[in-house]
Amino acid sequence: MTRTLMGFAVAAAAMLTIAGSLLADDARPDMILIPAGSFTMGADGVGEEDERPSHKVELSAYYIDRHEVLRGDYLKCVDAGKCKRPKGFGKRFSEPDRPVVGIDWFDATNYCEFVGKRLPTEAEWEKAARGTDGRTYPWGNEEPTKDRGCFAWNEGRPCKPGSYPAGDSPYGVADMAGGVWEWLADVYDASYYPRSDAKDPKGGTCEEALAFFRKLRKEGRQGFTGSNPIPTECERVLRGGAWNYPMKGLRSSNRVHHGPDWRIKVAGVRCAASLGRP
Repeated sequence: MTRTLMGFAVAAAAMLTIAGSLLADDARPDMILIPAGSFTMGADGVGEEDERPSHKVELSAYYIDRHEVLRGDYLKCVDAGKCKRPKGFGKRFSEPDRPVVGIDWFDATNYCEFVGKRLPTEAEWEKAARGTDGRTYPWGNEEPTKDRGCFAWNEGRPCKPGSYPAGDSPYGVADMAGGVWEWLADVYDASYYPRSDAKDPKGGTCEEALAFFRKLRKEGRQGFTGSNPIPTECERVLRGGAWNYPMKGLRSSNRVHHGPDWRIKVAGVRCAASLGRP
């Protein structure tokens, strides 16, 4: 081996050692590392206007929970005085081994901070759901079937996480189509995609979102998500569908939105983390 090749081999080995140490030191149990790189976000010609245009986004590496947060785990945050108790919806929604529901955006944020994590961004959630090949659903482009997720009332309540492995994302993240809607960090800004940051986008601001919604109302136009009215307050994004959601809306690019203080029986949370920090 020439001196140049030997030097390259030593340098490469050193880089692998550093990378291996970083991942070993930063490893998080029950989370999946999503590697850095680009993917296609959004969709053209399907769904709602706020899913368009499709566009390339580059993300830094990050972690995301393999499963949605369980009610039993969330109640530890309540017991510690850091989270509000979930809104009650009866016994069917109170089992500790099923996803927590009845929490608002602030609750979701507080829980992720309590466990040393954070809410995912829209871009992080969508890449973890659909990978880098532009697929429509976590499992691919085939139409949904009831063996691929907790949706369309197939159990009539949030299902135990990981019950439908045929619906896992290309990274092995479970229940990203169905289960519960998951609160995300981003403000719901229907006008953001055409001007999205190309690297690690965080979404628009409340001011930008509300200005666009005022424009829509002035033009006499409908909101961008089906029959939902145009927001009059700064709302937050939820992704992923829920146990009662119809199959036709389970696209990984589908965006819904509610006020941050909404506490409903179909909304929960999944956390994320950056490498080396929340």
